[in-house]
Amino acid sequence: MLQQTTVVAVVPYFERFLARFPTVRDLAESNESDVLRLWEGLGYYSRARNLRKAAEVVVREYGGEFPADVETLQKLPGIGRYTAGAIASFAFNLRAPIVEANTLRLDCRLLGFDGDPRSKAGQQVLWSFAEAVLPKTQPGRFNQALMELGATVCSPKNPNCEQCPVQAHCRAFADGTQASIPQPATRPAITEVVEASIAVHQRGKYLLRRCPTGERWAGLWDFVRFPLDEIAVTKQPSVAKAASRESHHHERIALLARDRSGLSITLGDLIAELKHSVTRYRITLKCFTATAVSGELLSTAEWLWVSPQDFDDYPLSVTGRKLAKLLAIRAAK
Repeated sequence: MLQQTTVVAVVPYFERFLARFPTVRDLAESNESDVLRLWEGLGYYSRARNLRKAAEVVVREYGGEFPADVETLQKLPGIGRYTAGAIASFAFNLRAPIVEANTLRLDCRLLGFDGDPRSKAGQQVLWSFAEAVLPKTQPGRFNQALMELGATVCSPKNPNCEQCPVQAHCRAFADGTQASIPQPATRPAITEVVEASIAVHQRGKYLLRRCPTGERWAGLWDFVRFPLDEIAVTKQPSVAKAASRESHHHERIALLARDRSGLSITLGDLIAELKHSVTRYRITLKCFTATAVSGELLSTAEWLWVSPQDFDDYPLSVTGRKLAKLLAIRAAK
């Protein structure tokens, strides 16, 4: 849970997750939807799917006992070199190095390493250093201390060098280069995207689609959703032109919804416009209601008609959950 997420954000998720799945066997015997529902809001949902798969392997192949050595740990779904080292050192107090965001920054400054820390050569330097400095006793506490030092003292900007307990051993501090080390990661260009989310209504229920493997939010449920590309609902100088343009947009959106679901719909109101970011995409999501008129749902997807009071039973994307809450409020009026 702490991968890509802060401790403050994780704590309530961790407590709920452990209350629901207190043992690895409980997690192995769960269904994916239950796991995703408890993970909802943390993002990077492949972590949750891999966690459940890893639990299945631990129960099936290791009798429910978590393996301790780094090599075996890395064979479990979703566990890479850093996570394996963290588990081995924290849980089993084994001498296993770790390199993550905070220790990467700390180690680069201690070494005065001004190359690319994410390159193959940079990673070799950092992992070799992380292994070399590990003590023979209490390596788990040592690794945690390094992570804490990087998070609280050796911060990305304005590191508190005067209070750093390893200042005397820091090459970057000695050279006055701590502001430029480590070399920053190259950030991908942000792509602006406009999408539509259609809450299709029929006899008191709304249509949900389960996102298949390979799609964004795989395993989660969402409303009928698709990119709008050049379509936008905007105001025009002329009232007549505005009405004509909006009518055309509504027709296009209804056709796209039919292509996505197999149902012909009557498009209703634009009830929300949500903005969110996913990796390198900044998405504007236009949320509409609609009424199903005719047609049959496409057999290429998994569909459900769900009452607003039952939305909480299904794991949804963050924006899907926001739209579900809006629909539940409307239904309760």
